[in-house]
Amino acid sequence: MKGLPTVRFLYFLTITFLFATSCGTLSNGRGWGEDAIYPVQLERIPKAAYHALVDWQTWVPAAGAILFRINNYDQKVSDWATEHKPLFGSSRGAETASDYIRAGLYTEVLATVLATPSGDSAEEWTYSKMKGLTVEGMALGLTSAATTWVKHSTDRTRPDGSDTNSFPSGHASGAFGAATLSNRNLDCIPMSYETRIPLQAGNMVLATADAWARIEAKKHFPSDVLAGAALGHFLTAFIHDAFLGLPERKGFAVSITPARGGAIGLLTFSY
Repeated sequence: MKGLPTVRFLYFLTITFLFATSCGTLSNGRGWGEDAIYPVQLERIPKAAYHALVDWQTWVPAAGAILFRINNYDQKVSDWATEHKPLFGSSRGAETASDYIRAGLYTEVLATVLATPSGDSAEEWTYSKMKGLTVEGMALGLTSAATTWVKHSTDRTRPDGSDTNSFPSGHASGAFGAATLSNRNLDCIPMSYETRIPLQAGNMVLATADAWARIEAKKHFPSDVLAGAALGHFLTAFIHDAFLGLPERKGFAVSITPARGGAIGLLTFSY
């Protein structure tokens, strides 16, 4: 019980920081979530779908899932991971870790939502947060529903033979979906570039660790978690960018577009 005052103090500091940083507006003078859902900007929907589809965080794991199904790499890597368990030490430890990591990433989505600038008055802050949370909750819910539908459509047996819900991984789709939303939210929170990038990279590392834990736990093959990662990023990025009504994201993006006889790689910048 001696540590209780310290815990309360840290909790107070965390809440104070979140609410202090969440005041104010975005670069366009609007609050985060203020323009979410309605009015729907129809031109954003196909654009958001296209950018989410060609984003490297979608097509790289999707391509990896296909490659792992070739030459039995799926089974070989799964056998090696479940035999050696290099990160988590045991199947039970890996399964527990995957649950905790995914829960932590879900919690971070809420924390980063609270930290985004959504206006100065309590009324507009609350209204904007509720609208934004609805969009991000819808993104995670759709990801879960789509993952379940694909599982039932493919009926792939898990490595441990427990059931036929192996493909794709729900933990991976949820973890990468939550990481995507948190990273989008971090883009809206006032902080230095040197602070933001390590946080966003850390989210990707955590999502990757969650996916790998499912392999060590003998619950999924590598292609299962790679497909889950691609699905989770695509759906959450699409829903977020299409319906939150935020200014277009700045920076660079790598995309691959199919073309006759091959594909075209694009490196695009926005500023």
